[in-house]
Amino acid sequence: MTEDIHGLHSRGRVIEDMFFFKQNSILIEKKQQLQKLERDLNTIAGISGITDETVLRKLVELNIQVEVLATLLVIPLIEVAWADGKIKKKGHREAILSAAEATGIHGGPHHSGLFEHWLEAGPPKGFLESWIFYMQGLCRLLSDSERQSLETHILERARLVAEAGSSEGKPKRSRKKEDVLLQLKTAFNP
Repeated sequence: MTEDIHGLHSRGRVIEDMFFFKQNSILIEKKQQLQKLERDLNTIAGISGITDETVLRKLVELNIQVEVLATLLVIPLIEVAWADGKIKKKGHREAILSAAEATGIHGGPHHSGLFEHWLEAGPPKGFLESWIFYMQGLCRLLSDSERQSLETHILERARLVAEAGSSEGKPKRSRKKEDVLLQLKTAFNP
């Protein structure tokens, strides 16, 4: 009888250990998932400059790749910079680069050379249309507040670049730049 009780207690401890091992494994996995989410949020925030945590979480949830996000943020700036068909004055390019740097786009490991390359080359035909198409699809997956936050973030940056290098006494943005800004805005109304 004593052996039976001792054996029963031993099996009970094994079951208890298994239970707590399983629970600990689940807790450890959840902790690791939270740590990964936090790293992903920080990475996306660092790349994009987006501060709205709801939008950041949604981008992580949708598994938007870092490279895609960097591209999505650069295209509107390039399109606005080239709206007049060329980068006109010597100081204009520097003003655009300065505006891009102020938005957090120029420089950094994920934007290294990306913005400067397209600023030099100019946008290829269909660049803006492809961007609008992608953004409309993305916006369908976002809540109204997430969409509005992303729209504000992207359009504010584009406006900074649109106003870069404007001369005193002249309008801050040309009519062509205004047209591109209006086209960009359509991307957020899927």
